[in-house]
Amino acid sequence: MKLHEYQGKALLRKAGLPVPRSAVIFTPAETAQALQALGGEKGVAKAQAFTGGRGKAGGIKLFSNAAEAAEAAQKLIGMTLVTHQTGPEGVKIEAVLFEEQSQVARELYFAVTLDRAKANIVFILSPEGGMDIEEIAEKTPEKILKLWPAWGQGPDAALIEQAAKFLGLSDAQTTQFADIARKLYNLYVTTDCAMLEINPLAVDQGGNLILLDCKVILDENALYRQKDTGGDPDAEKDPGEIEAAKYGLSYIKLDGNIGCMVNGAGLAMATMDIIAHYGEQPANFLDVGGSASEEAVTKAFEIITADKNVKTLLVNIFGGIMPCDRIARGIVNAVNNLGLKVPLVVRLEGTNVEEGKAVIAASGLNLISADDLEDAARKAAQAVAKAKG
Repeated sequence: MKLHEYQGKALLRKAGLPVPRSAVIFTPAETAQALQALGGEKGVAKAQAFTGGRGKAGGIKLFSNAAEAAEAAQKLIGMTLVTHQTGPEGVKIEAVLFEEQSQVARELYFAVTLDRAKANIVFILSPEGGMDIEEIAEKTPEKILKLWPAWGQGPDAALIEQAAKFLGLSDAQTTQFADIARKLYNLYVTTDCAMLEINPLAVDQGGNLILLDCKVILDENALYRQKDTGGDPDAEKDPGEIEAAKYGLSYIKLDGNIGCMVNGAGLAMATMDIIAHYGEQPANFLDVGGSASEEAVTKAFEIITADKNVKTLLVNIFGGIMPCDRIARGIVNAVNNLGLKVPLVVRLEGTNVEEGKAVIAASGLNLISADDLEDAARKAAQAVAKAKG
């Protein structure tokens, strides 16, 4: 689960870390109150969105008085922000963080994450902050340092010294950095973080370190322990994904035109691959699992067909725990209830397969039957080609 910057900053502030004074607004009417929290009328307005490159896309605006702050709020709230990470559809801005301006002399990079290969927390550092770490790694890999604090203990004096030397910090800044590093380590552990990125970790004109921007991602498996962070686990999900989860379905929307309903993640991936082999692309990943009810199967159809890009629907079921006749009844109910307007290719195999085929045959529905996976994918691709004309 990703946290917005204002939510991440709240965690940093609570942990005693140096962050600028700030206030979040959700309507332009809250601007005056936010400026009071800043203690002045000069600052920066930052659109809250799960994307990098906000500044280049017009999502960050400086203001020097109340009128400019109000104008920034009006422009940012409700706008669609398009960056290199959002794609052309962009994201709608619903909150803006007002923050005091900091006089920055240098920008550093500091991230805490998990190194799975070493089964340990890792610090990732660079003297060149304010840039994407991927860009730094590609162009100047020598400017990245990885350090592994002792598990359960955090960074010791030797690690701090090595990091500070690499970052080019003075003795006074090294003392500040030591406090920041230890607090970030503890925050990472106590909030079940997957990623805690400070970019930039700035050195201001007075020589002090300050955390100017942050990216906080929490481990979704620990969300029950982190409800007070204010994060929304469904914030970036497609509405279909949210609805599918209510019925125990695993659904991910894709960009293709053949809707897929399959049981088992492995079979779902194989189905998607063979669709591509026949020249088309899957419109989704949907695994109905091993114990889906007829109601869940109907819901799966509803979710898939809500995607206007779907030109053909392919059902590929290998009956095991969930027998084919149950799936077949779900298919029949779904088609009758939804009035399916696109071709439907059905391949059934496994437990109660003959009973399942009998249910479909008795339904009187005009379905395309397939003998095996290859046959199903080929017929689905042919149905799309026919629909295209």
